[in-house]
Amino acid sequence: MPSPRPALLRRTGLAAVAFLTACSVQAQNLKDLYDAARAYDAAYLSARAQALSAEPRAAAAEALARPTLALTAAASTTRVDPQGFPAGDNNAANAALAARYPIINRVNDASIAQAQRAREAAKAELELAEQDLIVRVAQAYFDVLAAQDTLATVQANKAGITEQLASAKRNFEVGTATITDTREAQAKFDKAVADEIAAENALRSAGIALDQLVGRSGVQPHPLARPVVLPLLAPADVEAWVTRADGAHPDLNRARVALDVARLETEKARAAEKFTLDAVGSVGAAHTSGRYATGLSGRSSTASIGLQFNQPLYTGGLTENQIREKLLLEEKARQDLDRARRAIAQNTRVAFFNVQSGHAQVSALEAAESSARLALEATQLGYRVGVRVNLDVLNAQTQLFQTERDLARARYDVLLGSLRLRQASGQLESGDLEAVNALLTR
Repeated sequence: MPSPRPALLRRTGLAAVAFLTACSVQAQNLKDLYDAARAYDAAYLSARAQALSAEPRAAAAEALARPTLALTAAASTTRVDPQGFPAGDNNAANAALAARYPIINRVNDASIAQAQRAREAAKAELELAEQDLIVRVAQAYFDVLAAQDTLATVQANKAGITEQLASAKRNFEVGTATITDTREAQAKFDKAVADEIAAENALRSAGIALDQLVGRSGVQPHPLARPVVLPLLAPADVEAWVTRADGAHPDLNRARVALDVARLETEKARAAEKFTLDAVGSVGAAHTSGRYATGLSGRSSTASIGLQFNQPLYTGGLTENQIREKLLLEEKARQDLDRARRAIAQNTRVAFFNVQSGHAQVSALEAAESSARLALEATQLGYRVGVRVNLDVLNAQTQLFQTERDLARARYDVLLGSLRLRQASGQLESGDLEAVNALLTR
């Protein structure tokens, strides 16, 4: 029986052709698809809009420290009909321009500081959304490649079983084999047909998911270049990754900001007990006319400037209870920060050991692939000289293809795990996709 390698290569080509002819093809690398997703993915665009809204919100809060100016105007007419006197009108019109400038207002100061810190939290939220998008695009990208590899191996296995089935039938016809060989090969062939149908559907579903994520039709990811050399973990110490995460993770920065905002909320509640001092001023003009005009008729104007002091004396327990509430919420924010720090450290360690285990698994599967190929060649030779049966060849062939499929999946898992490790430690950025692109065919 011929070596399965040419069959595998042929079937890989057929799988690619089948997928490409099913839709319009747009071959893209991982970085290109991420850029496309940034302009299309609704979840990311929603998070970006939410983050950008923090900028005008902070600017609006800063207006609390600036002077305000207001214009008021009014006009009225009154019909007067006194008994025994002729009726007449009383007309009045006035306008005023009032200004206020807060000199001392600790509540406003805390509100401004809160808005500024919230702007930093929004930046961290956007970083988290970008990292999540990178991982989602990479996951969908490698899912398509893994589905293609699975289909290729299934089709190559089916081709080998077909050849073995034909050989078993010929041998049975000439009387050198039993009907058992034919039936075993037929059973393997039927199972391979079912596996091929499932693999085609899995590839179709993975392609749809990737297209939906990046907003394009018929995207064809670039496969890994051969030979595959996976990047090693750097640094190789898990605690170094945990230390980096504690200093740079956006989720941790967001929790720190939340604690600062909670402290400022307490400060704002306490400031409600303190006095405020404003500079106030106004200018106005009035005009009255009519038979029964009150006061002096004609035009008059006024102007004033001064300081306005306000000191709350008693609020019925409102302020005291608000302070108690804010102190408890501040404690909640402090505990949330500790929980976030512990969760990030745990996730970073798990992600690190997943990548480390993935590298070991790839090495083991590479050795298993080499062993399975040698075992298949030996089994084929034994079958030709009559010391092995047809089922032995079929089993050895299936074992090789399954090992190749598992090896490809393990390589994708290592690459995706490396991105997840950087995400878990808060260091993932779009530039990290360039390192993955360097491993793809061009």
